Amino acid sequence: MVYRFTIISDETDDFLREIKIDAEATFYDLHECILKSCKYSDDQLTSFFLCDEDWEKELEITLEDMGTSSEEDSYIMRDTRLNELCEDEKQHLLYVFDPLADRVFFIELSEIITGQELNAATCTKSRGEAPQQLIDFDELMAKDTKSLDLGENFYGDEDFNMDEFDPDGFSMGGSTEPLDDNMLYE
Repeated sequence: MVYRFTIISDETDDFLREIKIDAEATFYDLHECILKSCKYSDDQLTSFFLCDEDWEKELEITLEDMGTSSEEDSYIMRDTRLNELCEDEKQHLLYVFDPLADRVFFIELSEIITGQELNAATCTKSRGEAPQQLIDFDELMAKDTKSLDLGENFYGDEDFNMDEFDPDGFSMGGSTEPLDDNMLYE
């Protein structure tokens, strides 16, 4: 049996990958094929998540054993076959390729092809450029601080004057006297 997965990204409109893989293959085999099809390096702690029809995360399949409690079932990519967890067409999965920024690919089991087998996973359709594998947080922060407007209108009032602000007493009515506790309850 062969699974055909369709992979899209919410970051890049024209990105699409289609992967055919044997149902007996592991999640690790699928992981490797995704990385290869996107020209990503294999140095991130990625995960798959089985999802409901609304893309809500349900079950995680991790790259490495995370040492979770014995009360929870843990699934590791190398040890978990696709057909153990993916049984129906239209099954939704998320593939977290950038764990620090929680960036994902949306994956759907588009077709189950019976009577066929594959020796290796194959990317059968590749359209568009994959999003950058990792976000450069230094570059992102530099862009964000440059775009902040901290001018006179920053506080929402053109008449705001920083000199009128009393950081010690927050005086009322122009008085420079600090508030008396009794004034608060009148």
